Amino acid sequence: MDNNGKTTSHQPEIIPRAEHDLSRKEISDSALKVLYRLNKAGYQAFLVGGCVRDALIGLHPKDFDVATDATPDEVKALFGNCRLIGRRFRLAHVRFGREIIEVATFRAAANHKHDDVAHDDEGRILRDNVYGTIEDDVWRRDFTCNALYYNIDDFSIWDYVGGLHDVEQRLLRLIGDPEQRLREDPVRMLRAVRFAAKLDFTIDDAVVEAMHANVDLIRNVPPARLFDEFLKLFQGGHAERTFDALWEHGLFQALFPASAEELAIDERFVAFVRAALQNTDRRVAEGKSVTPMFLLGVFLWAPTCRIAALRREEEKMSDSQSLSLGAYEIAGEQQKIISLPKRFTVPMREMLALQPRFMQMRGKRGMNLLEHRRFRAAYDFMMLLAEIGVVEKEVADFWTEVQGLSAEERAERFGVRQQPRARRRRRKKRSAPAKND
Repeated sequence: MDNNGKTTSHQPEIIPRAEHDLSRKEISDSALKVLYRLNKAGYQAFLVGGCVRDALIGLHPKDFDVATDATPDEVKALFGNCRLIGRRFRLAHVRFGREIIEVATFRAAANHKHDDVAHDDEGRILRDNVYGTIEDDVWRRDFTCNALYYNIDDFSIWDYVGGLHDVEQRLLRLIGDPEQRLREDPVRMLRAVRFAAKLDFTIDDAVVEAMHANVDLIRNVPPARLFDEFLKLFQGGHAERTFDALWEHGLFQALFPASAEELAIDERFVAFVRAALQNTDRRVAEGKSVTPMFLLGVFLWAPTCRIAALRREEEKMSDSQSLSLGAYEIAGEQQKIISLPKRFTVPMREMLALQPRFMQMRGKRGMNLLEHRRFRAAYDFMMLLAEIGVVEKEVADFWTEVQGLSAEERAERFGVRQQPRARRRRRKKRSAPAKND
């Protein structure tokens, strides 16, 4: 099969060690152990995918995938620290402490009626456990830049599809017919955007055309899988560029329709989302933690406010109550597209519902906000709203200042009169009873 989806039997271009820049110094010791043991046992063993691509363009890969002609059971027999996972693709995970090396058996196209494969009505692959040779395997990969095989036997790189040229040109090109490949797995559209943002690659025109024609297929992907992709898209340090690319290709609109409606009409919401994305990228660059709860709250903020305003008109409830209800309703709608675990939606609702309480800068209730378990996240959220002018600067400055005050100074700023502590009465020691003679 060539890049037009036609069958071909051409041999790979083999780039010897002297003619490429991938050094074993870029490969983790754990990955090398797996490669060498497979090779010593008589199996073919290749590094493949993003680790090869990243090493060639000067990025330092952290995750290493191995491809081999050994079956999953044969891999498990070689490694006591191995477990087999997966239903759609049967994989071996070899664990070294916290590092996991993923080992996949070469896969082939399912051309026989007894092959272990299944598709849905749109052509999406549901299960695919058909093993083959490296020549078969290369055509099952998505982009040419991800189909470069580093051979541990002689440290050469095997290139069947012009992937090395595309890496040098920084081009994202699908292997085979783009329309068919995206129908097989619509998540490839999200992967194209993620790689383009992370690697500063250009997406091939034919791929872009196929993406625009098939963007609605993203709704066929299981919501749990889309949540995993959401994490990869927005927590890798390139969130703003990823957002721009998703929007350009209509994918953000498919993933977050309610948010997209608000972004199309509300410039301040656009500024808020962009400020949050920049903040996320900054935190990742500084090695700080990021939580999907926060960015989900940002994306759903304007739709939540719209629903909250309607609920306040219909029923008597506070701003905080209406925001909590609005967040609950919009998260429920979003769940139909992207699965949102409760461990994120519950704190997200609390974070959004706390926003009106930042306007209470007097009294005990205002002061108690500092002790709320979601205060820090809610404060960071409020500061972003202040950055775009939704919250007044004086409010943001007040809450920044009071966090650094002592308990007495804090009470004074909130106008809370502290009750003097009652003096504890000392209990008199009882005299020891007289001993009877």
